[in-house]
Amino acid sequence: MADMTALDSGVMMAADGTPLKKKLKQALFLSRVRAFALVAPLLLFILASFIVPIVMLLWQGVHNDTYTKNMPLSAKALYEWDGQSDPTESMAEALVADLVVARDNKTIGRVATRVNREYSGTRSLFTKSARSAAKMEAPFLEALIDKDKDWADIEVWKAMKIASKSYTPAFYAAAVDMTYNADGSFERVEEQGRIYVKLFLRTFMVSLVVTLACFVLGFPVAYLLSTLPMRTSNLLMILVLLPFWTSLLVRTTAWIAMLQSQGILNNIFVAVGITSDDARFSLIYNMTGTLIAMTHILLPFMILPLYSVMRGISPSYVRAAKSLGATNWTAFWRVYFPATIPGIGAGALLVFILSIGYYITPALVGGQNGTLISNFIADHMQKTLNWSLAAALGGLLLASVLILYWIYDKVVGIDNMKLG
Repeated sequence: MADMTALDSGVMMAADGTPLKKKLKQALFLSRVRAFALVAPLLLFILASFIVPIVMLLWQGVHNDTYTKNMPLSAKALYEWDGQSDPTESMAEALVADLVVARDNKTIGRVATRVNREYSGTRSLFTKSARSAAKMEAPFLEALIDKDKDWADIEVWKAMKIASKSYTPAFYAAAVDMTYNADGSFERVEEQGRIYVKLFLRTFMVSLVVTLACFVLGFPVAYLLSTLPMRTSNLLMILVLLPFWTSLLVRTTAWIAMLQSQGILNNIFVAVGITSDDARFSLIYNMTGTLIAMTHILLPFMILPLYSVMRGISPSYVRAAKSLGATNWTAFWRVYFPATIPGIGAGALLVFILSIGYYITPALVGGQNGTLISNFIADHMQKTLNWSLAAALGGLLLASVLILYWIYDKVVGIDNMKLG
């Protein structure tokens, strides 16, 4: 009777009387739960060690509450100030009260550093005034000016107003050589202070040159490896993979020994008569050294994707083209080369993205003319401790990479990229 009901209703039943469709959904759900449980530890690890730190760092590019948290009274007074008129007595009173508390809490140094990032020279002004703030009496504005005449400079108060904003575009503005003013406007910094845009352009130019150099050098090597017998190809592949088994620091310092004025390359140039002993080439601590070392280190990242794609191209394609009357060049350019584009795209994208974020090699062999934007990001993180500016520079670098990735997807197509 139950079977007849199932047939009449058109619903397939399982052995236990549960609708088959529902039973299938339960099985699929349990299968997905087990699959998620297997990858959950890896997802949590990536989230905790990669995603969250990056998000927190980028957050600091637009959020800095150092002043607001430690100087709440003056931050409120500065928020109500228009940034153009003369400072008021109420602003000065709030500032003196905050200076007293900040000195007692030993946070005046952080406050002074924050304001100093907006207007150089104000760190000593804050620390010196904080020591005498407890003894100041009304009128407080006159008391501050009596302590240091710089308090009469409206630019100091404008810098305080900018620093008092917890959410600010000031650091991203500085990352593109702009200044964020107290009235909310932007203006370009003076010519001698424009460094970051040039560094970004230099970084992208170096990455492009290194990518092209790796392609020119890596394409013939990958072709040779793919056409040789498997045994010989495997032996030569060891030479390609050998750099991966050597420390990056060791490889970079080896180039210092080779490229210096008394190094191996210059000795060879002198021996063969390319240059004289007193006119040796400058190959280190400049852009030349950066390009040479980065090309050598990143070359395997171009060869391996090319080799993996070339190995799968049947030689019969080229032979068929030649049998139809194509020349060697035509058969290569019209038949073989288009088949290698997925490997070229993968290798180029991999080398380019790695080049953009390179740090150790430019720092060791680049010198002043060979430094990239990553070196300045590290400098702000480790030396100047301006993490907000470092986060802004890193955010722009990340956005640039994502835009280039999007352009690559539109022009070439990510589906055409093969890593192996």
